[in-house]
Amino acid sequence: MKRAINQSLLIFLLNGISIISLIFMVLSLYSYSNVSSQLNEASEERFLLTYNANRFMNGSAYLTNEVRAFSATGNQEHYDNYWNEINNLKNRDLGVAAMQEIGITPKEQEMIDDMSALSNKLVPLEDEAMKNVQAGKTKEALDYVYGEEYSTSIAQINSLKEQFLNDLDERTRAQVNELALSADSIKSSMFFALALVAILQIIVMFITRRKILRPVIMVRDQMKEISDGNLSAEFQLQPNTSEIGMLVASIHETKRELKKYIYDIDSKLAQMAQGNMDLFMEFNYRGEFLPIHDAMCQILDSLNRALSQINLTADQVSLESNRMAADAQVLSSGAVEQAAAVQQLSSSVQEISNQVDYTSKDADHARTFSVSATTQLEISEQKMKDLTEAIENISVASRQIGGIIKTIEDISFQTNILALNASVEAARAGEAGKGFAVVADEVQSLANKSSAAAKDITELIENSMKLVGQGSTLSVDTTQALEAGVAQSRKATELVERIAESALQQVQSLKQLTQGMEQIAEVVQTNAVTAEKSAASAEKLNSHAEELKVSVHKFMLRKC
Repeated sequence: MKRAINQSLLIFLLNGISIISLIFMVLSLYSYSNVSSQLNEASEERFLLTYNANRFMNGSAYLTNEVRAFSATGNQEHYDNYWNEINNLKNRDLGVAAMQEIGITPKEQEMIDDMSALSNKLVPLEDEAMKNVQAGKTKEALDYVYGEEYSTSIAQINSLKEQFLNDLDERTRAQVNELALSADSIKSSMFFALALVAILQIIVMFITRRKILRPVIMVRDQMKEISDGNLSAEFQLQPNTSEIGMLVASIHETKRELKKYIYDIDSKLAQMAQGNMDLFMEFNYRGEFLPIHDAMCQILDSLNRALSQINLTADQVSLESNRMAADAQVLSSGAVEQAAAVQQLSSSVQEISNQVDYTSKDADHARTFSVSATTQLEISEQKMKDLTEAIENISVASRQIGGIIKTIEDISFQTNILALNASVEAARAGEAGKGFAVVADEVQSLANKSSAAAKDITELIENSMKLVGQGSTLSVDTTQALEAGVAQSRKATELVERIAESALQQVQSLKQLTQGMEQIAEVVQTNAVTAEKSAASAEKLNSHAEELKVSVHKFMLRKC
C-alpha cells in the first residue's frame, strides 16, 4: 500500500502553526499595547515637562513685567501682583517641582539652577526699585529695573530658557520617536502573523477540499454504485496509509469479497441446473453472508434427499405395478365378495367424508392465516423501504449540517479577524479604547470557542455518516431478504389455497362416492373386465416407473 501522510495529521500541523502564529500575534498585540501605553505616557510627560518649563519661565517673566510696570506707573496693583506671585502662586517653584517629579536630566537641572541663581540676583534690584517707587523716586526705580545689570541678567535668563526648552524638546522627541518606531515594528509583526494565519487557513481549506471532500464524494458515488448492484463500476482512487486511503482499501476489498460470493453462488446454481447435486459449499462465507451459505447447504441437502427418495419410490412403484398385474387376476374372483363389503365400505366412506370435511375447514383457516402472514410481510417490506429512505435522508441531512458547520467556522474566522482589527483600533485609541479592547478580546475568545466546537461537531457528523452508511447497507440487505420472504409466502399461500380447493373437491367427491356406493353392487359383475384393464394399466405404470428411474438417474447425487 502506498504510504501517504494522514489528512488529520497534516491539518493538525497547519492548524498548529496557525495557533502559534495567533499566539505570537496576541503577544505582539500585548507588546504593542504596552508600547502604546509607554508612548502615551512619554507624550504626556513631554507635554507636562514643556508646560511646567514654560510655567517656571513665565513666572520669572511675570515678576519682571510686574516690577517694571510698578516702577513706571507706581500702580499698587502691580506691586500686589508681584508679591502674590512670590508668596502665594509660586509658579516658578511649582514648575520646577513638577519637572523634577516627572524626571529631568542633570544637565537640565543645572540649567534650571543657573536660571534660578540669575533670577535670585535680580531680587535685590527689584526690591530697591520698589522702595524708590514708594519713596517717590521713579527715575531711580527705573534705573534699577532697566539698567545694564538687570537687562544683562534678563538676557542670560532668556538664553538659558531657550537652550533648556530646545534640549528638553529634543530629548522627549527622541524618546517618543523611539517608542513610535517600536510600536510600528510590533504592528508590522502582527500584520505578518495575521497574513501567515490567513495563508495557512487558505491552505487548510484547499487541502480539505482536494484531499478530503473530493475523495469523500467519489467514495459516496462508489457506494451508491455498490448499493445499486454494480460491482464493476470504475473506482479511480487508490488505497494508501491515510484515513481516506484506508477507506478506499476497504471499498476495494468489499467489492472483491462480494464478487467472490456472487461467483460462488452463480457457479453452484449453474451446476445444479445441469443436474449436478453432488456439491458442497466450500467457500468461506463471513458475517451477514453466513445465512446465505447455510441456505445453500440446506437447499442442496433437501434436493439430494428428495431426489434420492424419488429414485427409491420409482423402484417401489415398478415392483408394485408388477404385483398389481397379478392382483388384477385375483380381483375378478373377488368381485362376488365385494358386494358383501359394499355396505361396510359405504359406512367407512361416510366417516372419511366427515374427516375430509374437517380437513377442508382447517385448510380454509390455514389459507386465511397464510394471507394474513403474507400481508404482514408485505407491510414489513414497505417499512424497511421507508427505513432505507429515512436513513438516506439522514445521510443527506448530515452532509447539509457539515456545510452549515463549515459556514459557522468561516463566520468564527471572520469574527476573529474583526476582533483583532478592533483590538488594534482600540490600542490606537489609547486610554479611551481600553474598554473596547476588552470587548474585542471577549469576542475573539468566543469566536475561537465557536470554531473549536464546530470542528468537534464536524467529527461527530463524519462518524454518524459512517454509521448511517452501515445502517443503509444493512437495511438494503434486510429489504432484499424480506422481498424473498414475501415471494415465498405468496407461493405458500397459493399452495394452501390449492390444498383448500382440493379438500373441498374431495368432500364433494366423497359425497358423490357415498351416493354411488349403492350403485357398486350393479357394477360388481363388470369388475372382471375392469381387472383386466387394471392389469394393462399396471403394465403402463411399470413402464412409466422405469422412465422415472431413468430421469432421476440423470441427477448426480451424493453417495451415502
